[in-house]
Amino acid sequence: MAKVIGIDLGTTNSLVGVVGLGKPTIIPNLMGNRITPSVVRILENGNYIVGENAAKALITDPKNTIAGIKRFMGRYYNEVMDIVPTVPFDVVLGRNNLAMIRCHGVDYSPQVISAMILQYLKTSAEAYLGEEVNQAVITVPAYFSDRQRQATKEAGKIAGLEVLRIINEPTAASMAYGLDRKKNETIIVFDLGGGTFDITILEVGDGVFEVLSNGGDGFLGGNDFDNRIVDWILEEIKLEHGVNLSNNLLALQRIEEAAKRAKCELSELSQTQIKIPYLVKKDGDFINLDLILTLTKFEEICEELFERLIRPCEQAMKDSKLFSSDIDKFILVGGATRMKKVSEIIQRVFKTKPSSSVNPDEAVALGVAIQSGVLGGDVTGILLLDSTSHTVGIETERGITTRIIRKNTTIPTKILDIFSTLLGNQTSVEIHILEGEGKLCIDNRSLGRFILDGIAPAPAGVPQIEVTFDIDANGILNVTAKDKGTGREKSVSVKASTRISDSEVEVFSNILDRNAVSIQKMQLK
Repeated sequence: MAKVIGIDLGTTNSLVGVVGLGKPTIIPNLMGNRITPSVVRILENGNYIVGENAAKALITDPKNTIAGIKRFMGRYYNEVMDIVPTVPFDVVLGRNNLAMIRCHGVDYSPQVISAMILQYLKTSAEAYLGEEVNQAVITVPAYFSDRQRQATKEAGKIAGLEVLRIINEPTAASMAYGLDRKKNETIIVFDLGGGTFDITILEVGDGVFEVLSNGGDGFLGGNDFDNRIVDWILEEIKLEHGVNLSNNLLALQRIEEAAKRAKCELSELSQTQIKIPYLVKKDGDFINLDLILTLTKFEEICEELFERLIRPCEQAMKDSKLFSSDIDKFILVGGATRMKKVSEIIQRVFKTKPSSSVNPDEAVALGVAIQSGVLGGDVTGILLLDSTSHTVGIETERGITTRIIRKNTTIPTKILDIFSTLLGNQTSVEIHILEGEGKLCIDNRSLGRFILDGIAPAPAGVPQIEVTFDIDANGILNVTAKDKGTGREKSVSVKASTRISDSEVEVFSNILDRNAVSIQKMQLK
């Protein structure tokens, strides 16, 4: 039986794993490294490079080198407006208000860029295993919406992978921690990656992993802390040299690389030196950047970001109906958790010290490898009880969202409710499906609409419309509406309006297939 692989598709880095001899293993990529930068460089001839070699072009070819694509997955252009000014590549408004990436005059959806990363990981796994790989389990942030989950599955399809399951990153990390533990424990997984923040509270033990609550922030991650350092450096340059480099792409990329290094060094040191020789010319002479960034200053310029970590933590605890004293272990996941202030915040909010028992960079990949082993038949005795990250419901009278399935409900789940008509002799109803915690429809995300017609004319409030919401193990929603009087029924698998067409999936799949061999050759050069 062919192996099922597990993929941690990250904002900054991605990993692929598999189960061998009952244990999860990280698969090295084609360069021999365990961690692959989530970076894609589009070449002028339409080919592309993924990973380490692509990352080298972040400075030399920033307009055609894409990093952090995960933040664009399943999002409209107006949703990513805050990100657009911080990236060097062109983000354009596509059809249906989608955010698209333009390289060499060609527009690429975030799903296609992500598929390039996935196919590289697939190719790496095939080289390691010596056999073809067609099935995978892929992780997503716990706070990903229905649209973002669908976009991730779509990226897998373009890459030639049947995505057997989508699982939440903190849940995967908990599996890496609790695989061999017999004693029941209540744990918190605090996952601060490059682009997203999740917190998940679970009960683990004897092969059972049950999610009690989820929280997070889909626009908070290590990249945001990097950007605050970049802004500080730009301001210092402006003050000292009178030069505004905010539109100088080459200088910006060098500054961003220096900012990332500084952030990492401040995880161990009380201050760091930021040196960039020959940064830019002014009046015929080069400006050589030489700054000292102290830990105190770093925490000051990032204070608002650190404070944003607190509310999701408090909400997750409230949703779980637990107290800090009920928590047995606190697991850190994601490279950004190495920042000293993160541990300070955890100790302040939860009155406990986080555990260092798992590798924050590899925990998610090891966990998703375990789940891939479960679905592939290589691992037994594991039961994963994940939960919904958002409330879903429908629009009712006066623009109110009536909740059908509430946040943190164990999945898969199916719940039905009965509604009726608002007007007399109404022969059709529109079902408007929404996602979010707001009471008003305007405060929530629209997942789609459909019409149930053929209702027998009757006074208002008489017809009985049975609406069923069905969320599968991937957290993806299906909705059915049925008129109990006539038996008229309409069932809809909610399709995100950000999705690309089946014909486009086929076109890009063929392009990726043709490039598969050249990917290997380019990576090995």
